[in-house]
Amino acid sequence: MKEKTLYFKEGIDLKNWKEIKIEYFDREFTVKVPNHCEIIEMKPIAPLSNPQEKIEEALDNPIASKILEKIIEENPKDPNSITVAIAVSDNTRPVPYHCDSKEGILLPILNRLKMSGVNKENILIIVGCGTHQATSKQWKKDAFGTDIINEYKIIDHNCYSEDLEPLGMVQGVPVKVNKSFYDADIHIITGLVETHLMAGASGGRKAVCPGMVNIGATQVFHGPEFMENKNAANLVFKNNPCHEFALEVAKRTRIDFSVNVILNGDARLCGVFAGELEKAHELAVDKIREYTQVEVDNAYDIILTHGGKGTVNHYQAIKAAEGTIPAIKEGSIVILVAHNNDSEPIGSEYYKKLMRIFVEKGLGNYLPMIKDPKWQFTPDQWEPQKWEQFFLKAGAFENLIYCTTNIPPKDLDLLPGTSGYTLVEKPSPKIEEIVQNAVLYAIHKKGKDARMAFVKQGFYVVLKKSSND
Repeated sequence: MKEKTLYFKEGIDLKNWKEIKIEYFDREFTVKVPNHCEIIEMKPIAPLSNPQEKIEEALDNPIASKILEKIIEENPKDPNSITVAIAVSDNTRPVPYHCDSKEGILLPILNRLKMSGVNKENILIIVGCGTHQATSKQWKKDAFGTDIINEYKIIDHNCYSEDLEPLGMVQGVPVKVNKSFYDADIHIITGLVETHLMAGASGGRKAVCPGMVNIGATQVFHGPEFMENKNAANLVFKNNPCHEFALEVAKRTRIDFSVNVILNGDARLCGVFAGELEKAHELAVDKIREYTQVEVDNAYDIILTHGGKGTVNHYQAIKAAEGTIPAIKEGSIVILVAHNNDSEPIGSEYYKKLMRIFVEKGLGNYLPMIKDPKWQFTPDQWEPQKWEQFFLKAGAFENLIYCTTNIPPKDLDLLPGTSGYTLVEKPSPKIEEIVQNAVLYAIHKKGKDARMAFVKQGFYVVLKKSSND
C-alpha cells in the first residue's frame, strides 16, 4: 500500500524515525518522531497482582482509623436505621469503581456496609461534580455497573442548589456542602490520588471541596488569588491555599472513612489507601511522588504530550498543557493530544464564553481583568487563567498545537492555539494523521535538530526542573 502523503512531509525523511504509541481515550495510536526525541516517563510501578485481595486488605487495615464495620457498630443508632453517604468522583477521574471489575473499589465498601446491617435503601451515592455538568445515566452504568445502579440511589451534586448545608465561614467565605451528604450518619469519601495543577494532588479532601460545595466556595477555591499563588502547584501542599481551604472544609464536614486509590501509567490499580482523611491521603501522595516526578534540565524546543483519560473536554486539557511549563521556554511548541469525547467536548457555556474573551483580550490581559473589583465572578474563570499562565511561558497562542477529533474544526478555531485540523488536507482526518502532521510541522518550524521530548503519560508525569539547571 502506498504511504500517505502528509502535508508537511516535504524535505523530511521519516524512514529512520522511531515509532511511539500515544494514549487516546480507550485505545492507543502510533506516530513517528525523530530518533533523538527523548521519551519522558514516570518510573515503572507494577499493578496489584491480586487487586481484590489488596482492596480487602486495605479495608481490613485502615490507616489511622477504625475499620468501617467498627465505625458502624459504635454509632448510637441501630444499624438498620443508620444512613450512609458515599462521595464518588465524576467522569473526569478514571477511578476504578465498577462492580464487575477485579479492581473495583465500590462493591467491597457496599458489601461491608451490608454485612454490618446497613440497609441498601439507607445508602446514598453522591457524584461529586463540583461545577462540572451532571453525569449521564450511561456514564453511571459504565462507571459503577448495572447491579449498583439498579440497587442503590445515585445522585449528582449541584453546586447551585438552594438546598445546601451551611458550614459557617472558612477564611471569611460562607461555605455550604451537599445536604444529603451532611445529613447522613456516616460519611465516606472515595477518589483517585493523582497529581493536580492547583491542589497538589487530587483525592482526599477534594471529594468534598470542590466536589460537593456551593458555587461561592468554589469561587474562592478557584479564585484568581489562589490560582496565581506559586504554591498552588503539582505535589505542593505547604502553604498551598487550595489544599488548605479544601482540607478545612472537609474537616468541618466530618469524614468518617476514606478510600483513595493510585494508578500507574497504564491506568491500572497499584495502591489502595483507606482510613482517616488526612493520613490516608498523605501516604497515597508519598507513593505517587516516588514514581511521577521526573527531573528535566534544559527546556525543549518541542514537547508532545497528551491528556490521558481525564481530558473529557478542553476545560480539562489545561492539565496537560500546564504540566509542560517546567520544560518549555518562550517559542517552544507544545503538541497536545486530547480525546475530548464528552457530550460537551469544550466545556460549559461559561468556559466557552470566557475562552473567547481570553483570546480577544490577548495574552497578559486576562488576569488583570478578572482581578478588577468591577469584575463579576464567573464560573470556570480559573481555567482561562491557567491557560494564560501556560501561553505566557510558551510566548504565543500559536505555539500550542491542539490535536483532537471530537471538537468540530469551526469550534476549535475559536480557541487559543493552532488547530491540528489546519495541518491536514482531508476534512475528517484520523487522530494519527493530525498528530503526525503536527510533529512534522513543529520540526519544519524549529529545525530538524530541535530538542524534542514525548511525555509518555501526559500530565501524570510531574516535570521538575533539575537543581543543576
